[in-house]
Amino acid sequence: MTGPFELRSVLDATGIPQLEFPKSLNIAELLIDRHPAEGRGRKVAIRTFEQDVTYSDLIAEVNRFGNALKMLGLHPGDRLAMIVNDCPEFVYLFFGAIKVGVLPVPLNNLLRANDFAFIFEDSQCAAVVYSPEFAQEIEAAIAQSSWRVRHWMPLRSFSELAREALPELTALPTQAADDCFWLYSSGSTGSPKGAVHRHRDMAVCSQRYGVETLGVREADICYSEAKLFFAYGLGNNMTFPLWVGATAVLNDQRPGPASSFPLIERFKPTLYFGVPTLYAAYLQHFAQNPKPDLTSIRHCVSAGEALPAEILRRWHDETDLSILDGIGSTEALHIFISNRAGDIKPGSSGKMVPGYRARIVDEGGADVADGDSGQLFITGDSTARCYWNNAERSARTMIDGWLNTGDTYRRDADGYYYYCGRSDDMLKVGGIWCSPFEIESKLVEHPSVLEAAVVGRIDAENLIKPEAFVVLKQGVVGSERLAAELTDLCKAGLAPYKYPRWINFVTDLPKTATGKIQRFLLRN
Repeated sequence: MTGPFELRSVLDATGIPQLEFPKSLNIAELLIDRHPAEGRGRKVAIRTFEQDVTYSDLIAEVNRFGNALKMLGLHPGDRLAMIVNDCPEFVYLFFGAIKVGVLPVPLNNLLRANDFAFIFEDSQCAAVVYSPEFAQEIEAAIAQSSWRVRHWMPLRSFSELAREALPELTALPTQAADDCFWLYSSGSTGSPKGAVHRHRDMAVCSQRYGVETLGVREADICYSEAKLFFAYGLGNNMTFPLWVGATAVLNDQRPGPASSFPLIERFKPTLYFGVPTLYAAYLQHFAQNPKPDLTSIRHCVSAGEALPAEILRRWHDETDLSILDGIGSTEALHIFISNRAGDIKPGSSGKMVPGYRARIVDEGGADVADGDSGQLFITGDSTARCYWNNAERSARTMIDGWLNTGDTYRRDADGYYYYCGRSDDMLKVGGIWCSPFEIESKLVEHPSVLEAAVVGRIDAENLIKPEAFVVLKQGVVGSERLAAELTDLCKAGLAPYKYPRWINFVTDLPKTATGKIQRFLLRN
C-alpha cells in the first residue's frame, strides 16, 4: 500500500485489509514531527489571511504549546477543553496536548453557557482555553459549573505563556489503541456525548478516506467550510493535509460568500469541503451575483447530511464541478461511505470506503435484502472506543465491534447505499415505512424551492401523514397555487401515499451547527 510513509496492511478475520501500526505510536509524530525529514520543513502547512506557517514553524509551535501545558501542571490523561476558532493556534494546542498525553476536547464554539457547563462537568476537564469572543459564555459556564476547572484562560494569554516555552519536545510514548482525544456529539436529541477516540483513528481516516477514496496528495490545498471542532472539518482541514504533507487554508469567520469567496480566489484550494445547506445557499447566491473563480478546485465534497440529487445537478450545471457526497459521523470520525471521482450515483451516499464494512438490519437485528431499508451498522478501525461516562448509551451504540449509526439506509444490487433518514425521523404511512429524505429530494426538484424538511403529523383520523416545511428561493412568494404544484410534483414522482398532506412555507429551517435539519423541532 502506498502512503505518506511506509504503512502495512493485514487481513482481518473477515478478509478486510486493516492498517498495521507500530507498537509505539503517538499520532503527533506521524502528523507533525516527520515532515522536515521528508523534505517539507520550508513548505507552507497552514495559510490564513494573516500568516503562513511552514512545517518547521508548525513543529516548533506545537512543542511550545505542549510544554506550556506542562508548565500549567497538566498531566497525561487530563482533559483540555478547547473553544477555539479555526486558526493555527488550534493546531498547535491540539497536537501540543497529544504530544504530552493530555486529551484535547475541541468543542463547538456555537454552544451556550449551559452546554459548556455540562461538558466541563461531564469531561472533568483540567483546563479550558478559548478564543476571546467566547469569553462571556465561558465565564458564565465556569461560574455555574459544579466542576472546578483548574485553569481557564483566553487563547492569547496561553499563547503568551507558550512563547516562554522551549521549542523542543519529545512525544510521550503511547500506543495506537490508547485514548488520544474526545469529540462531543451535537446533542441535538439530548445531552452531548463525548466520543473517545484513539491515536490510530486519525491515521485510519486520513489513509482510508483521504488517500484511498478522495485521492488527497501532497500538492493539494484544502479548504473546509466545516470547522475544525467538527469531526468532518477536523479531517478535511487538519489531519488529511498533515497526513500527506499538503497545505490547509483556515478561515476563522463563519462560512458564507463574504468570507469564503475571497479566500477561494486568493488561495485557490484544490479540495473544497462543504455541506448540503451551503451548496444550496451558494446556488441561490449565484442566481443574483457573479460566481467566484472556482477553477482551482479539483473535487468538491459534501457530508453532514445527505445531498439531494437536484442540488448535485444544479451545482454541476453552474460550476462544471461534481460533488462527492458521503456519510460519516462523530463516532466514526469521518466518512465511511462515499461517492468517488468517476463513480457518482446521484441521490446515493456511494459505496463503502476501504477498511469499513456495513450491515443493514431490521428491527430484530437480521440483515435485510438489497433494496429493503433498515438500520445502518458499520465497523472500522476509526470508530470511537466508547462514550465517556455513559455506559448505557455506549452499550446501545457500540455493539460487539459494530457502530449503530442511527441512520436508516438501503443498498442496491450494485453496492450503492441510499440514505432514507435518521431512524427516529422515519415515517410509517399507511403501514409502510416512508423516507422523509425521499420526499424532500422531490420537493427540491421544483425550481422555486431552496430547501425542504418533512416530518410526520397526525391527521383527523389519528394517522401519521407527511407534512412539509419549505424554504423558497429569494424573491419567490408562497401561495396555494405553488403548494398545489408541489403536491402534484410529489404525487407524480413518488408512490401515492408519500405526498405531503400539508405544505408550510417558512423563511428557514432549524439546524444544528453542522447544518443538519432538526426535524424534531418541526415535529414539536
